[in-house]
Amino acid sequence: MAQISPSILSADFARLADEADAVTGADWLHVDVMDSHFVPNLTLGTPVVEALSKATDIPLDCHLMIEEPDRWAPQYVDAGARSVTFHAEAAAAPVRLAREIKALGARASMALKPATPVELYEDLLPELDMLLVMTVEPGFGGQAFLDIMLPKIRRARQLMDKHGLEMWLQVDGGVSASTIEQCAEAGADVFVAGSSVYGTDDPAAAVRGLRQQAEEAARRAGGSGTAPR
Repeated sequence: MAQISPSILSADFARLADEADAVTGADWLHVDVMDSHFVPNLTLGTPVVEALSKATDIPLDCHLMIEEPDRWAPQYVDAGARSVTFHAEAAAAPVRLAREIKALGARASMALKPATPVELYEDLLPELDMLLVMTVEPGFGGQAFLDIMLPKIRRARQLMDKHGLEMWLQVDGGVSASTIEQCAEAGADVFVAGSSVYGTDDPAAAVRGLRQQAEEAARRAGGSGTAPR
């Protein structure tokens, strides 16, 4: 089935354990790590990730919007992250980093900013467990979905299929009830949702609703709606 990863960037940072409990049934909990250098925002680091990993059974999906991910990413695995995403634009040695993350026992993912072509990294895809196509400019939550990224999502899925890869395709940015179906039809199967989950009265119900929309859209598009585990 489609996987939903609520973003705690849209949650109440003073109540993170409670906010994690509020999205029972989510597949992942998306943790945005920003260093105010790679992106113009500063969020949280390994101590909070470690505390959060002990407070919830939902696996943590850490998205590192930071400089020098080659240096810092392994520490997020040690802190409890089950999936770690680094940015192609920031990594010095992405193949080596992906292999190191996997060797430590986590899933390795690479993110692409909106202007970064996926074709540049075709040969690297087999090293990854997941590719993240940003559908907003990274740095802040609550931005509007960039529909010009839909062809890029399709091209990414086509490259994965071309090489017979059983990897996940994640989208992050402006994902909501009004945009998730387009993303699923384009080939995405893991969806980061922030305000469209945490901005509702019932975040767990929002997760279920988004998953159902994505799966139905994938079936209409001829896919299974299933992200391989």
